[in-house]
Amino acid sequence: MKAHFINFNGQIVPSEQSVLNIFNRGFRYGDGLFETMRWMKGELKFAELHADRISRGMKILKIEDYSEIDTYFLKEKVSELIRRNKIGANARIRLSIFRDSEGLYSPTGNKLGYAIEVNKIFETDYTTNNKGLIVDLYDEIPKPVNKLSNLKTSNSLIYVLAGIFKTQNSLDEALIINQNGFLCESMSSNVFVVFNNEIYTPALTEGCIAGVMRQVVMKIAKENNLVITEAQINPAILEQADEVFLTNASKGIQWVMGYNGKRYFNEISRFLLGKLNSL
Repeated sequence: MKAHFINFNGQIVPSEQSVLNIFNRGFRYGDGLFETMRWMKGELKFAELHADRISRGMKILKIEDYSEIDTYFLKEKVSELIRRNKIGANARIRLSIFRDSEGLYSPTGNKLGYAIEVNKIFETDYTTNNKGLIVDLYDEIPKPVNKLSNLKTSNSLIYVLAGIFKTQNSLDEALIINQNGFLCESMSSNVFVVFNNEIYTPALTEGCIAGVMRQVVMKIAKENNLVITEAQINPAILEQADEVFLTNASKGIQWVMGYNGKRYFNEISRFLLGKLNSL
């Protein structure tokens, strides 16, 4: 079996090697954040946007050395790991960041710790899902709206429980609502709703993740004269919408086929996907 490697705090080590101890704060308290990225055709996609989001998240979590995780750092460390694993042109990347110190709820320091993983994929572009997704609302535990809501933190219990709900109900994805009962995001993506030829997506003030692909898709829509609005969205609109699609940095744009008996088109999402791949 071919060896696989990760980068742990700057050291390239075999992925099966133990690197965390029982006192790791990411393990103990979810004290950190993570970033999912796409290596496509030999380059890291939207590296500047990812670096900016990571830096902002580290500032909010008060983890030191946030300026180190810049575009150069991401490109250098990812490409090094890609070469070491002999992956080639296309891969999925995960960067995990944690506060590398001891202590209980009060940490003894705020030093940066990180790990980078790469996994080969075979798609050379962002590809549409041939079969549209079937989704439903997960409303058992609404997502709080606060300063942390826009970050991809290591505390992901709401998404884990939404994932269990998805599996138990034979769904492809689960939509999450916020503490006020409005549409927030999906289990692993930002959500967009098309109604009367206008595109709506939950505003960041609604507690959704500030997704990199969300930002990219909004920019593409505006550049192509599509009306797009960040808004407070009542889930009831899902019964009347023309289209629903999801976005994340790993998969790009995924279209939703059905929700609670409602069926959707995928014209605008297909158009946006074409523009995304032409960047």
